[in-house]
Amino acid sequence: MDEDLDIAESPLGAPAVPSISGELSAAILMMLLEDDDATAILQHLAPDEVKALGKGMFEASSANENDVERALETFVSSNRDLSALAVGAPVRIREMMHKALGNVRAGNILSEIEPQSSAPSLDILRWMDVASISELVSSEHPQVAAVILSVLTPEVSAQAIAALDEPTQTDLLFRSANLSSISADAIEDLEAILINYTSRKAHAPDVALGGRNEVARIVKNLPRPTAEKLLRALRKKDRLLADAIEEEMFVFDDLAALDAKTLGTILRNVDSEQIGLAVKGASELLGEKMLSTLSARAAQTIRDDIADMGQVKRTDVEAAQKAVIAVARQMAASGEIQMGGKGDDYV
Repeated sequence: MDEDLDIAESPLGAPAVPSISGELSAAILMMLLEDDDATAILQHLAPDEVKALGKGMFEASSANENDVERALETFVSSNRDLSALAVGAPVRIREMMHKALGNVRAGNILSEIEPQSSAPSLDILRWMDVASISELVSSEHPQVAAVILSVLTPEVSAQAIAALDEPTQTDLLFRSANLSSISADAIEDLEAILINYTSRKAHAPDVALGGRNEVARIVKNLPRPTAEKLLRALRKKDRLLADAIEEEMFVFDDLAALDAKTLGTILRNVDSEQIGLAVKGASELLGEKMLSTLSARAAQTIRDDIADMGQVKRTDVEAAQKAVIAVARQMAASGEIQMGGKGDDYV
C-alpha cells in the first residue's frame, strides 16, 4: 500500500525513515520527562505555546516506539549546533534585519516576530481572559490601563477595549501610543493590582512596550468604522501622532494581501520610476505580483530599468515604497479602492 510520507535523508546509505513533525516531537519528549521537569518547562512557555504543546501531548499518548525513536533523533539533530547559533542571536538578527530592510520595514517586522521581554509581573496578564482584562482596564487608572494594553497582543487589546465608550478608548490609545518604557516603580504599582503574584525584582530595569506601532496594530484589529472614528478623535488630540499611527497601519509589504485588480489600480497612479525602485527593494514574490498587474510592455520596461539601476540607496527605495503607500491611502480615503484585512476591518 503506497502512502505519501515525509522521508528523512539517511546518512551512509542507511534505510530512510519517515521524519516527524517538530510539534509532535516536542510533545513526545515532554511525555518522556518526569512530571516535575515537564511542569518546569511549561511554566516558561507562552499561553499559545502551552495550548499547542498540550494538544500535541494528547496526540502523543498514542505514539509507538518508532515515533519515540524519531522524536529523540529529531531533538538531537535539531540541537546539535544550538549553542553556536544561540550566542548573540537576538542582536545579530536585529542587525541583519535593519541592514537588509531598513529601519522602518525592519521595525515593523521585528515588532511582530521578536520575542518581547517583560517583567514576570506583566506576563500574568497574557493568561487572563478578555472579560477580566476589560474589567481591569475600565476600573483602573488610565495610565495603568494603557500599560496593560501595551503588554497584551494587539488582538486581545482590541477585544478588551471594544466594550468601552469612545472617549475612554481614545484616551487609552493616546496614552499607550506615547509610552516608550515603564519604570520599575510603575511595575511595582501594577504588581499590587495583579493578585496571585509576588514581586521578585524590586529594581527591575525599564521594560520596552507600547508605542505607535503597537497602537497601530490594536486599531488595525478593530472594526473599520470604529477604527476610523478613533483615528479622527486621536487626530484632534495630536495630529502628528494620529498620522504616524495611520502610517504604521498599512506598510509596503501589506500590498501583497491586496487582490490584483486593486493593486493594479494603485500602480497605475504611480510614476514608473518609483515603481521600479519600490519593486527593487521588495520581496521577489511581491515584486512579481506588482509587475503582473501592469501591461506586458510596462512590466518589461520596468524590469529593464531595474536591471540597469545597479546599486541604489536604500533611502531612495524606502521613499519610493512610501510613495506607493501614500497613493494607496489617498485612493482608499476617496473611496476609489477598498483596503481591508479581516472582512471589513480597517487596514
